[in-house]
Amino acid sequence: MGTASTKSRRKRNQALAAQEPVAEPSAIVVNEQPEISERTWRIAGISIFVVAAFLRLYDLNLVPLHHDEGVNGNFLVRLVREGFYHYDPANYHGPTLYYFAAVYPWLLRLLFGTSAQNRYGLTTITIRLVPALFGLATVGLIFTLRRNLGTIATLGAALLLAISPGAVYLSRYFIHETLFVFFTLGLVVAALKFYEQARLLYLILAAISAALLFATKETAIISAGVLVIALIITPVYRSLIGASSANVETRPGSPSGQPAWGGRKKKRKQSTSATASFRYFVERVGGPGNLAIWITLAVLVFIAVNILFYSSFFTNYPKGVYDALKTFQFWTKTGKEAHVHPFITYVWWLLLQESPLLFLGAIGALLSLRTSAKSFALFAALWAFGLIAAYSLIAYKTPWLSLSFLVPLALAGGSALEWIYEELGKWEFDLRKRVLAVAVVLLLATGVLPGLARASEYKQIHWKTFIPGYQTIDLNFINYDNDNRYYVYVYAHTRRETLKLVEEINKIAQRSHQGAATGLTIVSPDYWPLPWYLRDYNRIGYYGRITPSNEPMILASTSQAAEVQSTYGDRYQQVQSGFNPEGSFPLRPGVDLLLYARRELLP
Repeated sequence: MGTASTKSRRKRNQALAAQEPVAEPSAIVVNEQPEISERTWRIAGISIFVVAAFLRLYDLNLVPLHHDEGVNGNFLVRLVREGFYHYDPANYHGPTLYYFAAVYPWLLRLLFGTSAQNRYGLTTITIRLVPALFGLATVGLIFTLRRNLGTIATLGAALLLAISPGAVYLSRYFIHETLFVFFTLGLVVAALKFYEQARLLYLILAAISAALLFATKETAIISAGVLVIALIITPVYRSLIGASSANVETRPGSPSGQPAWGGRKKKRKQSTSATASFRYFVERVGGPGNLAIWITLAVLVFIAVNILFYSSFFTNYPKGVYDALKTFQFWTKTGKEAHVHPFITYVWWLLLQESPLLFLGAIGALLSLRTSAKSFALFAALWAFGLIAAYSLIAYKTPWLSLSFLVPLALAGGSALEWIYEELGKWEFDLRKRVLAVAVVLLLATGVLPGLARASEYKQIHWKTFIPGYQTIDLNFINYDNDNRYYVYVYAHTRRETLKLVEEINKIAQRSHQGAATGLTIVSPDYWPLPWYLRDYNRIGYYGRITPSNEPMILASTSQAAEVQSTYGDRYQQVQSGFNPEGSFPLRPGVDLLLYARRELLP
C-alpha cells in the first residue's frame, strides 16, 4: 500500500508540474545575461573551500585554550574517560559539542585501547578539529544555495564567510557557537529543499537540524523565532509589492515546475500569490492529510533527538529532560551583571571587525526590498538584521554570540555582489570585466573598510590594516591573545605564556620521576584552562586558597606571594618565567601566576 501511494503521489506531482499555471505575458521576465561557466564555478568554489579549510585547520595547537574551552574540555574528559555527562541548565550549554567530540577518542579506544584514546584522542588538536570541521561545513553548505541566491552571490557569500576574521577565530575554538550556526544554516537549507522538492527526507533533515540546534545552545529559541518571523514577512512583503512569490529555475537538470526561493540568471518569474504557491506545495506533498502526517513525524523526530542528547543517551533520564526545560528559566537571568553592554554594541563590534560583512550585508538588505530581488535574499536580510536586533535588545553581550549574524550577513552580502555583477551587464561589460569588478569590490571591502574602521577607532592609520585579509591572519595567527589590540574577539583570552607554564610543570614532573603521579597544589583562585593541560596528572588539588602542602609543586597568584612565603617557607623556590621582573606567568589579563617547586627538583 505504501508503494502504491508513493507511485500515485509521484504521478500526481508530475501532472501538477505539467499543468503549471501560465503567467500573463506582462508578468514574464526573461534574463539572458551570460552565466560564468560550470568549470569556472567549480574552480572558484573549490578554491574558496580550500582557503576556508587552511584558515580553520592550520596549526590548531597554536592558540592556548580560552577559559571556556578549558571548562568544555573538562566535561569532555569526564565523558570520554568515565562515561559521565549530565546536563546542567544553571551554568552550561547543551550536550552536542561533547558527544560529537567524544566520537573520535571512543573510536580509538574501540580499535586500539584506552592508551590510544587518552594519548591521541584527547588532544588540543583533536577537540578543536570538531568545531573547525563544522565551521568548514558551514561554508560548504552555502554552495547548496546556488539555486536560491545565484552563482555570483553564492561564491561571494562563501568567500566572505571563509575569510571572516570572527568566523575563522571561533571555528578554531572548542565552544558551541560553530556547531550552533551550522545547525541553523542546515535547518534553513533542509527546509528550502523540502519546499522545493516536497520530499520527506528533507523535512526529517530539517527536524534533526532543529533538534541539534536546540540541543546545542539555549539561544536556539532566538534564532528559531527570527527565522519564523523572516519566513512570514518574506512572502507577505513580496505579495504587497507585487513581486513574484516563486521563481522557477530553468537551467538543465533542475527540478521542473517546482517553486524555488530564488533562482539563477536564466529564469522566468510568475506573479503568483503566496497563498497559491502554498496550495501548489501542499498538492505536491500529497495533500493536507499527508502533510499533517509528515509534520507529525518531524515533530516526533525533533523531540526524540532532544531527549536522546539531554538525557545523556538515557543515562540521565528523565532528569536531563526536565533540566533542559528549566534552561530558559536560568537563561533569562543570565547577564544581569557580567558582560553587560549597551544596545549598539554588536553593530559597533561588527563595524570594527566585520565591516565587509556589515557593509555588503546592509546593501544586500536594501536591494532585497526591490520587486526584482530574489525571495531568499530578502529572507537572508531579515534573518541577519533580525538577529542583530534581537541580540542587541539583550543586555548580555559577548563577541562569540555575533557568529550567528555572520552567516546571514554573508548571504545578504553575496546578494549585493550579485547585483553589482548584474548591473554591469546592463552597461554591456563583458563577462571578464564584470567578474573583475566584483573582485575589486571584494578587495576593497576586505581591505579598505577594516583599515578605515581601525583608523577611526584608534585615530591612527597603519598601512597593514588596508591589506585584504590582514585582520584574519593577524587575529588568528599573530595577535590571537593580545587584548591591547582592537580585536574584540580576543576577550579575556589565555596568554601564550601559559603554554610555557605547562611546559615548566612537565619538566619538573620529569625530574621528580613520578610522571603523572607528580603532585601539584593549586592555591590560586584563577586557574582555567589549566585543568585541560594537566588532565593526565592524577594528584592535582584545586583549592583556590592557601592550604598546607608537601607536594613537589605549588601554583599561586601574584597576590598570594607573601602568604606563600610565610606558609611554605624555604622548602620551595620560585620558578622564574623570564617574562617579567616578578618571574610570573601571565594567565590572562589581570591574572598572573607564580610557580614554586621543592628546591631539590630545581637545577
